[in-house]
Amino acid sequence: MTELERLLHAYDQHRAAGRACALASVVDVAGSAYRRPGARMLVTDEGQLTGAISGGCLEGDARRRARRTIRQGRPALVTYDSTDPDDDLQFGAALGCQGIVQILLEPLDFHDLNNPLELLRRWADATAHAPAVVATVFAGVGAADEVQVGQRLLLADGMVQGTLPATARFYQPLLTDARAALAAGQPATRHYPAGSGTVRVSLEILRPPVRLTVYGAGNDVQPLVRLAAGLGWRVTVVDGRPAQVAANRFPEAYVVRVLPLEQVTRQPYDGSFALLMTHNYYYDLAVLRHLLPDATTPYIGLLGPRKKYERLLQDLVKDVPDAAGRLQSRLHSPIGLNLGAETPEEIALSIVAEIQAVLTGRPAGFLRNSPHPIHPTLHADAPLVPEGRVGAVCEL
Repeated sequence: MTELERLLHAYDQHRAAGRACALASVVDVAGSAYRRPGARMLVTDEGQLTGAISGGCLEGDARRRARRTIRQGRPALVTYDSTDPDDDLQFGAALGCQGIVQILLEPLDFHDLNNPLELLRRWADATAHAPAVVATVFAGVGAADEVQVGQRLLLADGMVQGTLPATARFYQPLLTDARAALAAGQPATRHYPAGSGTVRVSLEILRPPVRLTVYGAGNDVQPLVRLAAGLGWRVTVVDGRPAQVAANRFPEAYVVRVLPLEQVTRQPYDGSFALLMTHNYYYDLAVLRHLLPDATTPYIGLLGPRKKYERLLQDLVKDVPDAAGRLQSRLHSPIGLNLGAETPEEIALSIVAEIQAVLTGRPAGFLRNSPHPIHPTLHADAPLVPEGRVGAVCEL
């Protein structure tokens, strides 16, 4: 399950049981922080937690404050500031991160089909194959006569929905900024005039689950499917051997099906990441030949030594002279990061880690050797200023 799917599953259970809930969302960050905008945590009136907004340091205090919002029936913005490490360790949240994190706490109305989780559910159910952007009003000064904290706009698949009124004077500028953020794939924080004051809005990028097609159903594929599915990826396992492609061998897979060699060319192109792990030369050749013209497949991983790919390429160029050029930026062989992997579980880790690096455009390697921040800087049109610093301790 993805993090959102886990939240929705817990939300449905709490709704069925009549347990009141609040949603805690990271809406703005400056400096170092464990989670970024878009991280969410569901809190029941009994204090049960699903999800995470930090590495464990903020959850205890946020839980108490979230339960208070349930009782009061109105949202609240909480700021955790650890930019002064000495002061923070003595009086603050004891984060030691030297950053500022703002959390929006909102009571959830189960009958409101536009509450935050129901809005996200519609994206996940209908358009989750494409990225989207959700804009959330999380703070406002003198703007209550025009908009309310917690109102949202969801831009998905070219459609706009949500609770943010189109009559708000900043609606069109916000929509323009939302489209720009979606096109760039970059979250942002923006300020807009509203009412007699201003509002702050978080622009969060919603990313669909990674789709991964694994050609091959051997025993070495099983730990890979478990690991990838644990990250919330949609894994499809296909193989030409019916005995191997059994659903009970891959319970975590999204789809498991038989694909005979002669039917490989009928496999639809869907932009999935592709792994060739069949241990069958001619099956791998057929899959490579099929994927060759498909520019929507961003990654093709080939299990085996470099000599295997060299031989496959020799066969491919007989029909497609520029096969090497077409595959150069997409094909990874040998597959995986250089982790010294030996066991199937270790090999699965190296493969999944390589795909993650490709997804994020990162070079992998040791973080201690990187001159860059762990997380990219959040785009903001004004610096985040701590408001109402909270004193909390690291607890759960």
